[in-house]
Amino acid sequence: MPLDIRTIPCLADNYAYLAHDAATGATALIDIPEAAPILAALEELGWTLTDVLITHHHDDHIDGLADILAQYPARVVGAAADTHRLPALDLKVAEGDTITIGSETCTVLDVSGHTLGHVAFHFPASNAVFTADSLMALGCGRVFEGTKPQMHDSLQKLAALPGDTVVYSGHEYTAANAKFALTIDPDNPALISRVQQVTEKRASGLPTVPSLLSEELATNPFLRAHDPSIQAHLGMTGANATDVFTEIRTRKDNF
Repeated sequence: MPLDIRTIPCLADNYAYLAHDAATGATALIDIPEAAPILAALEELGWTLTDVLITHHHDDHIDGLADILAQYPARVVGAAADTHRLPALDLKVAEGDTITIGSETCTVLDVSGHTLGHVAFHFPASNAVFTADSLMALGCGRVFEGTKPQMHDSLQKLAALPGDTVVYSGHEYTAANAKFALTIDPDNPALISRVQQVTEKRASGLPTVPSLLSEELATNPFLRAHDPSIQAHLGMTGANATDVFTEIRTRKDNF
């Protein structure tokens, strides 16, 4: 049975996630922007938190941890490479490591770029990947610590997952990402249709996250640097995809 995954809006535009294994009662929390809405959700659902998975060290992904642990003595999991700036970890993980959450097995992916030591958590049996600020709906995170080629490599790892994988990213940035995507890939009918859907959802106060990886592959310009139409639009026909990605990310930084 796949995990029961719930989206928890936090702060102004963050998302945390609860992933519950009904077979064992295990419940994992992915990122902790703030405690109150997460604690309220756990109480409403009647779930007991057993694990906390941290994607990276930024405050808006860890700030609620102390208050969570005060009520639930959960195992805290995070990147070994980021130990020096994460809260105290019970389990330190790296690329290729696996974690068991109840009866589910999760694989750790190093998706450095936004930060060094940023990880994603892939649950293949549930067709779910938690990407935080690496791959986002119609976008990707700003490259603060790594390099743009490194971020491109990280996104290619995620792009290689099965197309029916559901991407649970860290922020509600999709509307802004959509406006930029149209400047890079203006003639893409799949993108034009998706932008309309995003506009309608946001007008109704609905979230646009999570998203399907297949949808990202068809519409997210940061996954489409190899596409001839995008390369032509940028005046980079035949260029290396990493160079095209670097140009797209640079334009987004200045958008």
